[in-house]
Amino acid sequence: MKNSMHLENTVALLARTPATLDTLLRDLPDAWTHCNEGGDTWSAYDVIGHLIHIDRANWMARITTILESGESRPFEPADRWAQTRESRDKSLAQLLDEFALVRSQNLQALHAFHLRPEQLSLRGRHPSLGAVTLSQALASWAAHDLTHLHQVSRILAYQYRDAVGPWRQYLGVLQCAGHSAP
Repeated sequence: MKNSMHLENTVALLARTPATLDTLLRDLPDAWTHCNEGGDTWSAYDVIGHLIHIDRANWMARITTILESGESRPFEPADRWAQTRESRDKSLAQLLDEFALVRSQNLQALHAFHLRPEQLSLRGRHPSLGAVTLSQALASWAAHDLTHLHQVSRILAYQYRDAVGPWRQYLGVLQCAGHSAP
């Protein structure tokens, strides 16, 4: 993200993630949205809960910290399991609606900063990664979305791992070595 045009591209991607997940997951049976890749991995339901939590607690908080405090105040660590508490007793439809709302609010707040290209090089302090720039944080937010979009498609495809028979060797989504553990 070397200029404001890249910021616009990042925002365009971030704005589409809730609708993409909504289109893929809304009204699917729980058998699809609550299944995982085995063991202690996440379901699509868990991923949506995680995205809500991270949008609420991390991305905009980190951007604000960079703009207000620079490296003098480290970011709060991410709670990668908060969704197990926060999503309890909510339907997937509720979570999808909540994610769309939270993301919209965050993008409005981001827009309100009126970021200038020179601000993208401002630094903050990640608790484990050290110094990071605002540009890196914004790019990571978008890549985080893409990681979880990939994860959701992998989780759904995993349910077909045996049913596809010998075609499995040709289906890259079933060959992916990554699993849902954060």
